[in-house]
Amino acid sequence: MDTRSLDLASAGEASSRLGISRASLYAYVSRGLIRSFASPHDPRQRLYSVEDVETLAERKVRFRRPAVAAATALDWGLPVLETGITQITDGRLFYRGQDAVALSRTATLEDIARLLIGALDDDAFHHTSRIPMPLGGPVIGLHAFVAQAVRLLAEPALRETRATEVAAILRLVAAAAGGDPGAEPLHAHLARAWGASPQAADTIRRALVLCADHELSSSAFAVRVAASTGASLRHAVIAGLVTLSGPYHGGMTERVRAFLDNPGTTPRPAFGHRLYPDGDPRAKALLENVPLLASDATTLRAIAAGGSTPSVDMALVMMERAYGLPVGAAFTVFAIGRTAGWLAHAIEQRSQAALIRPRARYVAADDSSARIFSP
Repeated sequence: MDTRSLDLASAGEASSRLGISRASLYAYVSRGLIRSFASPHDPRQRLYSVEDVETLAERKVRFRRPAVAAATALDWGLPVLETGITQITDGRLFYRGQDAVALSRTATLEDIARLLIGALDDDAFHHTSRIPMPLGGPVIGLHAFVAQAVRLLAEPALRETRATEVAAILRLVAAAAGGDPGAEPLHAHLARAWGASPQAADTIRRALVLCADHELSSSAFAVRVAASTGASLRHAVIAGLVTLSGPYHGGMTERVRAFLDNPGTTPRPAFGHRLYPDGDPRAKALLENVPLLASDATTLRAIAAGGSTPSVDMALVMMERAYGLPVGAAFTVFAIGRTAGWLAHAIEQRSQAALIRPRARYVAADDSSARIFSP
């Protein structure tokens, strides 16, 4: 990222402005609250965004006033819970301390589910699926996929161990894309259902891994709220699915596709991700060696020329288009991959035995709207 237009401060200056130790400063950086950059004069030195430091300083003042804090805590605010699942720090994504991009080179989604959830038997995913209803051909489109997945997950569960329950839920969500996955790896199941090439199958595998979790995203938070009430794992995943489908979350893939189809007449979606000031590493890793459509390659060059980078949503849609996958495959891959993370969040939240229940701040309506009945 070109830092010439940014105001930057040293660690000492940033810590002093915030009234915190350097260790606390580094913690804020790891949480994505303050951007840090290598010094152009000394690569061993890190510099910190003055804009981010000032924003955080103002937020610290607000948090001294409880009423204001309550109104802003959930709006890209300070961390609201602790987790040992995923960390985003210094422009990199880690699953249980392991670099997600490095894992995506060889791991399957099943491998990542074992890593994120833990305590799963080695053969948890070697059993055949138990799909409770007949399935048709491939499901096309975001809304059809979500509806099918919800129907499958809403069916009564058999008595299962945690390992078999987790495996069953992952396979039920994958089955919503069309067909029973049996005991084969989920990326292979999707490639077969979509008639995709071996190269496409490997890219799908990589995408599933890169989409598995992303710290406390909106959908992960919805899952944790549901799990905190004692809802079943299946119902918690349903909460994640419907939240992911929103146009400002996983549903962004629909907006990206519309833009790529008609770049001159369709509103431009947001590029990049605010947690990755130097570019989303998931998008870069996903697009490696993908035979992009010529028009999509041109779009990427235009984005780069404008100083922006593609988001993972754009990378998923470009993957879909490059391999001729069904329309909506981008969201389907996103949702199936993210199910592994949702399960990890639901299980972790259950272990904390705490109900997530924020308070609302009531704002009185004005007199004109309050007077429903006039004399």
